[in-house]
Amino acid sequence: MHPTELGYFKEHEWVRSESDGIAVVGITEFAQEQLGDVVFVELPEVGAQLDQFAKIGEIESVKAVNDLFTPVSGSVVEINARLKDAPELVNQEPYGEGWMFRIKLRDPSEVDGLLDAVAYEQLVAEEG
Repeated sequence: MHPTELGYFKEHEWVRSESDGIAVVGITEFAQEQLGDVVFVELPEVGAQLDQFAKIGEIESVKAVNDLFTPVSGSVVEINARLKDAPELVNQEPYGEGWMFRIKLRDPSEVDGLLDAVAYEQLVAEEG
């Protein structure tokens, strides 16, 4: 089961709301399993203005290169710089140290419009 406190996007990214209108974004356990060993992550720059559901970067594994999307809109306030030298963190801890970026939410209600863990599980079951 995926963490219940997160919101999920159909493209397999997750969002965790933090304090002060900031949220953390990463990819799901399912996504990293499908990718295989992650070797490179291209993330947006700090300060970038992102629109909900827009392509914001790429994630490269030994199998393929896939697009990354943002499940929420806002301004990037931090990227996980550790992924530059240790992209395998995405595989090891997709909900922890393998997070991608923090974003100042433009509209916090967007998080409420995402899939909950149960709906995301159903999506994964249909795709799997």
